Amino acid sequence: MSYSTADSFPSVTLDDVRGAQKMLTGVARTTAMEGSRYLTRLVGAPVHLKCENLQRTGSFKLRGAYVRIAGLLPEERAAGVVAASAGNHAQGVALASSLLGVRSTVFMPTGAPLPKVAATRHYGAEVRLHGQVVDETLAAAQECAVRTGAVFIHPFDHPDIIAGQGTVGLEILEQCPEVRTIVVGIGGGGLAAGVAVAVKALRPDVRVIGVQAEGAAAYPPSLAAGRPVSIERPATMADGIKVGRPGDVPFRLVEDLVDEVRTVSENNLSSALLLCLERAKLVVEPAGASPVAALLADPEAFEGPVVALLSGGNVDPLLMQRILRHGMAAGGRYLAVTLRLTDRPGALATLLGVLSVADANVLDVSHVRTDPRLGLTEVEVELQLETKGPEHCAEVNMALREAGYTVID
Repeated sequence: MSYSTADSFPSVTLDDVRGAQKMLTGVARTTAMEGSRYLTRLVGAPVHLKCENLQRTGSFKLRGAYVRIAGLLPEERAAGVVAASAGNHAQGVALASSLLGVRSTVFMPTGAPLPKVAATRHYGAEVRLHGQVVDETLAAAQECAVRTGAVFIHPFDHPDIIAGQGTVGLEILEQCPEVRTIVVGIGGGGLAAGVAVAVKALRPDVRVIGVQAEGAAAYPPSLAAGRPVSIERPATMADGIKVGRPGDVPFRLVEDLVDEVRTVSENNLSSALLLCLERAKLVVEPAGASPVAALLADPEAFEGPVVALLSGGNVDPLLMQRILRHGMAAGGRYLAVTLRLTDRPGALATLLGVLSVADANVLDVSHVRTDPRLGLTEVEVELQLETKGPEHCAEVNMALREAGYTVID
């Protein structure tokens, strides 16, 4: 592919994205576009979900990885490729390399979820576990590339990667030609940049809105400074968009073509993941749910029809359990109550009877009998309850107070 150049950084054009689309024929799936009645009612306009969580390897990453590796010279392919990733890029590189007959080595953090490590190996890559954080893993992969002559496949900072990811934008326009707003998660910026290149070239009237996690939002300060800016210790459950510095190549495209970048909280992310699971019956990772999180956080801010791009579905089952609990708590589905009662036989049974009448499901009970704050005949009880939502939480609290209990917290 040939690329235009501006400010010493290569850029990406619609022709590049179209070329990538041809290259991906028979390799990447044209993923489904599903309507969401719940989000449509919330936003007040049609909302569609672009399901890249159903893509091969479970995310959009295969698109860019395949285009990048397919574009290598014969001698480069012979030297093999090396990559660093905590999950999605690793699997994309592994499968793309296998399809193209190229040897791949993928460095992953030592704490990477076992299902992602196993999947990367299954797709044909040699996996090396190194470092506690992705930055250490990345440094090891780059050192390996220099030492062995293998080609380093960056997860987002290369025109071929961006062109490949941009094919999602072409599919969105084909599947939902009436779209007015596209919402996409942003980490390093490869996906958002690619989608914006394709969409703005064909439909400049369509708004492209990027979404970052509040704890890993490098784009707002970077856009304000007019250059990529690093943030220290990015922290979010959404590891797919947990990037401390925008890529140089995607940054220029995002700066020129993306209309707005929003941030969402961890509560927004967990609530969005829970909504995708319960309402749409879709398993989506936190990064993939970030566009839905933005819709939940400010539904009136988006002109419809809206397409929310679910970028991936690779979530560790143990993390999924924690996130679902977090999402249920954020949605008022869990209630933690601490109260005091007289320590006498039958007191706890009476309390549980009040909760049964209030239709609250008791998940856990903890007694505290020895504490200087308590009277001689008092006991403190901590309850973890499952409820039906915020209104039910208020009803349970009211039932406890009407029954004469002192609710401490």
